[in-house]
Amino acid sequence: MALHSLKPREQVIWAGVLVALSIGSTLTIACAAPLAAFAAAAALTLTPRGAFAASGAVWLANQSVGFSILHYPLAPDTFFWGLALGAVTLLAAWAAVSVLERVKLSPAMAATAAFFGAFAVYEGSLFLISAGSGSGIADYTVAIVSRIFTVNAAAFAALFLLHRLCALARASQRREPRMDTSGNKTSPAIAG
Repeated sequence: MALHSLKPREQVIWAGVLVALSIGSTLTIACAAPLAAFAAAAALTLTPRGAFAASGAVWLANQSVGFSILHYPLAPDTFFWGLALGAVTLLAAWAAVSVLERVKLSPAMAATAAFFGAFAVYEGSLFLISAGSGSGIADYTVAIVSRIFTVNAAAFAALFLLHRLCALARASQRREPRMDTSGNKTSPAIAG
């Protein structure tokens, strides 16, 4: 139950919007960027291939800003965690796509399910990597995970709302009457 009714050109534009917004979120909240929210939003609004590509681009933008502007340390553990975040972001996109392919719910419920699936896989994978790599799990307190969930949920809701508003604006443009060369209204344009 995806909402990806966008034409190929519109999908590229929307993916670019996601990347631009991810840059803004990285500059605002740095390493707490809501990558799970972006992955779920991409899965909900793009084709599966587009969702994976956009999620990867969002992660790459996040890391590029982190290393070039926020001056993440050039250390092996930073590179390791950067790559881990990339893998986990793609897993989150996969989880959201999988949920959307299997659920038969209203768009709002499907969106919610996709977000919860993406977030659970994202945080669960990071927890397992932390435990397995020796980094420890001290950062996985209820308070910290709740904050990360809240940031991701708010970002996902904003992305979902932005996509719906863009879809409404696009639909209203397609229904506007056209004028012929002599200034007379013709039938509304119907775009497919």
